[in-house]
Amino acid sequence: MNKPPLTPPIKCQGIKTKLVEDIRHLAANCSFSRWVEPFFGSGVVPLNVRPPKALLCDSNPHIINLYRDIQKRNIDAIIVRDFLSEQGATLLARGEDYFYEVRERFNLDPTSLDFLFLNRSCFNGLMRFNKKGRFNVPFCRKPERFALAYITKISNQVASMARVISSSDWEFRVADFRKTLKLASHGDLVYVDPPYAGRHVDYFNGWTNIDESDLSKVLAALPCGFILSTWHSNEFRTNLSVEKNWTADRFHVFTKSHYYHVGASENLRHPMIEALITNFPANRLPGG
Repeated sequence: MNKPPLTPPIKCQGIKTKLVEDIRHLAANCSFSRWVEPFFGSGVVPLNVRPPKALLCDSNPHIINLYRDIQKRNIDAIIVRDFLSEQGATLLARGEDYFYEVRERFNLDPTSLDFLFLNRSCFNGLMRFNKKGRFNVPFCRKPERFALAYITKISNQVASMARVISSSDWEFRVADFRKTLKLASHGDLVYVDPPYAGRHVDYFNGWTNIDESDLSKVLAALPCGFILSTWHSNEFRTNLSVEKNWTADRFHVFTKSHYYHVGASENLRHPMIEALITNFPANRLPGG
């Protein structure tokens, strides 16, 4: 990839921007008619792979509603620019009290624009909901957050996503991963980026060892190709499910090290080794 990958308008923990090139390489070497993704998240992978036809699902309804609104042109770059300019000015004038006012407004009557505002003004760009489904991330303590350059950046990201969606046959659904994967058929390519087992996840994307086990069984039985991205190891521990579920005699594992920029300070941002696991022939792996 000669150009930097396109960036989606929302932030999510564990976004796969730094793995996009490798995932694109794998997808380019696999003939498929439809891309199926049960953990859509930020949308960074299909935004850059750009499959002509896709089924894109997530258990978080706010993510899906945002991209449906972009697809239906209920919101666009100009609407987002004007909204964030207005809300940003109010935030600057009133400070964090206004952030919590918008958060309460969203929790009572959620909209895609408020969701985008909160995602871009909350602490560290986290996306977290409590067991009642209420957004509960605190303020980032930066009332000046929505400077003109920042608003322009987000608006351009919305415009990029809108262009890709408008030229594609993409279906967005709110669904559990099990229901989504039941719809996968011969000729599809499944890309799976589940929440990381053993790490904090939000309410909509809660993840347990049972989920991890169910996912591995469903993927192994798919009638089509799949790409699974998950964490492999870091300096403190190793993801034991990789060795347990993805044996070398049946699957292929490619690893890559990079940093996640979610820590509050640089010294808390440790390198993570990611794994890309496939049921493709070995010569289709990056570098193969």
